[in-house]
Amino acid sequence: RAKMSLVFPDNFQHILRVMNTNIEGQRKIMYALTEIRGVGRRYANLCLKKAEVSLNKRAGELTEDEVKRVVTVMQNPRQYRIPDWFLNRQKDPKEGKFQQILSNGLDNSLREDIERLKKIRAHRGIRHYWGIRVRGQHTKTTGRRGKTVGVAKKH
Repeated sequence: RAKMSLVFPDNFQHILRVMNTNIEGQRKIMYALTEIRGVGRRYANLCLKKAEVSLNKRAGELTEDEVKRVVTVMQNPRQYRIPDWFLNRQKDPKEGKFQQILSNGLDNSLREDIERLKKIRAHRGIRHYWGIRVRGQHTKTTGRRGKTVGVAKKH
């Protein structure tokens, strides 16, 4: 049985730079976009449909115009009628907005949230500060690595 090989068109880009992230040109565009932080498969799929880009294309086959359209849809989801429940930042505590946070903004917002919890001395904030489990896991026997452990045995 003969193997199929990928024949690259003339304007094929092996690596794209989109939103401070390197994207492999050989992958299908929907899966390639998931390299960007804050973009999952379903969000990538929806953005490509709203930007009217074919899902059958490889990432390297996209034109500059198509890439710009996809980025615009991803950054302004509400203008393209993407529902609020689809977004990863709903009712932001600071501004009260619904938005999709991508790449570097994701790290910043996570850090700000943890700092806010520490500042108001919430239970979760205190546990973050102490460096122990936050989400209600048992800690009596697990998660001991990195901490000093009890009493050393005598020889």
